Amino acid sequence: MCGIYGSTIAYSKEQVQQKLMRTSFRGPDKLDWKYLGKNKNIVFGHNRLAIIDLDPRSNQPLTYQNIHIVFNGEIYNFLDLKKELINKGHEFKTTSDTEVMCAAYLEYGDEFVSKLNGMFAFVIYDENKERLFGARDRLGQKPFYYSFNGEDFEFSSQISSIQLFRDDLSISSKAISYYLAWGAIPEPYSIFNEINKLKPGFSLSLDLKSKKFEQKQYWDIDYKGIHQYLGTYEEAKATLNNLLKDAVKIRLFADVPVGVFLSGGVDSSAIAALATQTTTSKIKTFSVKFDEKGFDESKYAQQVADHLKTDHHVIDCNYNEGLDLIENFSHFYDEPFADSSAIPSMLLAKHTRKHVTVALSGDAGDEIFIGYHRYNWMRQVGIMYKIPEFIRNLSANALGLMPHYKLKMISQGLKYDNLDDVYLAARTGVNTSWLDNKYDYLDVEEIKYLKHQHKNQQERISDFDLKTYLNWDINTKVDRATMAYSLEARSPLMDYRIVEFARSLPTSFKFQGSNQKRILKDVLYQHVPKEIFNRPKAGFTMPFSEWFKKELKDYVLSELNEESLKLIPGINAKEVTFRIQQHMDGSWNRYPMIWKLLVLKQWLNTNGKKYSIQ
Repeated sequence: MCGIYGSTIAYSKEQVQQKLMRTSFRGPDKLDWKYLGKNKNIVFGHNRLAIIDLDPRSNQPLTYQNIHIVFNGEIYNFLDLKKELINKGHEFKTTSDTEVMCAAYLEYGDEFVSKLNGMFAFVIYDENKERLFGARDRLGQKPFYYSFNGEDFEFSSQISSIQLFRDDLSISSKAISYYLAWGAIPEPYSIFNEINKLKPGFSLSLDLKSKKFEQKQYWDIDYKGIHQYLGTYEEAKATLNNLLKDAVKIRLFADVPVGVFLSGGVDSSAIAALATQTTTSKIKTFSVKFDEKGFDESKYAQQVADHLKTDHHVIDCNYNEGLDLIENFSHFYDEPFADSSAIPSMLLAKHTRKHVTVALSGDAGDEIFIGYHRYNWMRQVGIMYKIPEFIRNLSANALGLMPHYKLKMISQGLKYDNLDDVYLAARTGVNTSWLDNKYDYLDVEEIKYLKHQHKNQQERISDFDLKTYLNWDINTKVDRATMAYSLEARSPLMDYRIVEFARSLPTSFKFQGSNQKRILKDVLYQHVPKEIFNRPKAGFTMPFSEWFKKELKDYVLSELNEESLKLIPGINAKEVTFRIQQHMDGSWNRYPMIWKLLVLKQWLNTNGKKYSIQ
């Protein structure tokens, strides 16, 4: 796990070093760069967090024959690939996965990326062909920012490295509009008009002589439902157990200490259970504890840890430490990002890093096994959409008169024309009157995974979340939160073999009646007693709703006063002021909107005066 950087722009050594120092938290073990090319007109830089082959021989940029690479991530099947390549005559001087990638590129060309099982973002410079070739992993676990103006190319793990010494950048008003709706900036956009994100499952190439720039998709989910699993439920359960066990096993491989994030939920508990079965050493597990009632789930993590006999660590999340992380938020999430669970994620990473360098997580279980509350909510709303429209409208009007804000939200949701639009509203905000709606924030390519008729609605919204929420939000949150403290996070459930298998299963294997994540739960119950999980599903959230009305009230009212709101693009300042007051008087929970604006305001405080908004 590292930070990568590269450019064809003629930066000085001092400037390159500053760009790498800006993201040194991603890889504190070694900071290095090389000038490449016949005229030394290409620079590759790297912040290394040493995980496999700790020897300096595996430092990057790494050269293998006529190939140079900077690489962020892990290739979990590199030992199998290495054997295959040795049989084809390739020789190796290190025990790293990085060198294997270079040999695989020489052997298989651009298509080698389809052979990789891992999380990655990399760029290769091919001396003989005078070209750059890069790719991002299938599900977008590792970030990849780039800028190309037809002549100069620059790339990095984080936008802040590209941002340094660039006077040609402008803030994207479209990106801000999308952020205010989605809570994150979707690919291919970034907060700057001149910088893009490479989409997951895509590669890119740049011919350095002709300046021909191309992108190619090498992987996608089967959103048309072509591959259907035909076995029995018991057969599927056995297959999933074996896939999960192998996915966990290969992610435990490292030359540094490894642990597991354990929330006490189904996903992380399954990972922890299988981890204890695939290693002889005692697994270290980590969870967060909140003092606020209704937010503390640590006791459930402790129950799982006690059963599995792990070396369990509970991390207290207190107000003062949480506030400190809020104030430094934009240094690590260097474009606006509004998932408030990033704060406890950072806290978890900060303290976990004191014990291990790698931590396995349960991310993606809800998306691929249909586990979020909103999926069940959509099933219930679907029943309402089967009744005549005039009756539905009467029900909506009646609910709108109720005092409770959740009933008011249901009322608004029932007024949409179809269930797809209901789901999009649930994801972006049922009532967006506080936005100026200058841009159509639903104009994203990923909408195709939702608005088609190849699958039932539960499968379509699950696919849509895999391509949007998991990628734009969860992966961004986890990468920045862990890398802020030089901790590598690995997600066995994002093994592409598990994703492809889960997406091929009948819906009833994953969601039957009100039983969500059915097959994953049944795999888990083979290893941990079912009784531990007989409780409502909980999210990984901060008590911001209460903090904004109490401890952080003055901070909110100061940062988001009427004059400050007028300087924030994309919003109706008067409507926002009204909604903030609703939150303060307890009539409506507006904390998601408040947090979005606080994060955006913090970023604009740092960047708004230097760059114009276009």
